[in-house]
Amino acid sequence: MKDAKKIPGDAPRMTRREMVAKSAYALAGLSLANACRPYTVATPKPPAATALRPGFKIGVVDWELGLAGDPAAVEMASRLGFDGVQVDLGEVKPMLEPEAQQEYQALAQAHGIEIASLALGILNRVPYKRDPRAEQYVSDGIDVAQAMGRDVLLLAFFGQGDLRDDPQGIDTLVERLKDMAPKAEGAGVILGLESWLNVEQHLDIIERVGSPAVRVYFDMVHAHTAGRDIYEEITTLGGQICEFHAKDYSHIMFGAGEMDFKAIRRAMDDIGFRGWIQIEQYDEIKGEKPLGLEETYRRNLQYLRGVFPARIVP
Repeated sequence: MKDAKKIPGDAPRMTRREMVAKSAYALAGLSLANACRPYTVATPKPPAATALRPGFKIGVVDWELGLAGDPAAVEMASRLGFDGVQVDLGEVKPMLEPEAQQEYQALAQAHGIEIASLALGILNRVPYKRDPRAEQYVSDGIDVAQAMGRDVLLLAFFGQGDLRDDPQGIDTLVERLKDMAPKAEGAGVILGLESWLNVEQHLDIIERVGSPAVRVYFDMVHAHTAGRDIYEEITTLGGQICEFHAKDYSHIMFGAGEMDFKAIRRAMDDIGFRGWIQIEQYDEIKGEKPLGLEETYRRNLQYLRGVFPARIVP
């Protein structure tokens, strides 16, 4: 190979052999320099904060505050720390007045809580299964719920309205619900059936009515008192449950009685329930609330918050 041509003023050009040799020396030097550097580990970027999702809202029923159908229940529920209050509609007709509805809504806004849902406790005295007056109560209740923007109306079946061992009463109920369900559907209102009936009986009623507006209002203690498996009932009903009542007949203080609220939470997780739980501290057996009405409610709310948080990790 001939020598590379030299140009005056330029540095002498390297031959290919010289370039290869020089590159080898450079690589060797780089390897040595890297070998002498202290060993470091790249600091990982902190993971993005996990977004919490909505969990549970905890309310209280106004009748157990001694304020059934009384707007004063809104202020009291707020003072006790609840997210909302379930309002009993009483005779219903007075609540059809816009002024009555606006009073509740204004108080809820002023005190920073919600009117969680509405209830027709009057059906315990005026049975839906046989008294024609009850049909008007339910129809009017749907109108009130729609006007107030509430999507759950509890229909109670206790006392004179008890459905146990009454197949004829259940048949009448089914026919009346078939007539009423289209109105509820149009209003965007769910009729929540609360009774002593078991899962199979509730599902039979829902199937026979054939409307998404008819569901179950699940009281935690009914299955327990009847000796049934609460976890199994919740998971079997699944999406047919619209809301829950929380109480424990064996002890007025939550966490001290027989009710396993943590197992109930697992059942709710299994069916994907995230919504309202209303404390209904029925204490007919135990009498007076041991810490006084307000402090007993505060303690039970605090207990439930630990099991059913407002925000949860997905």
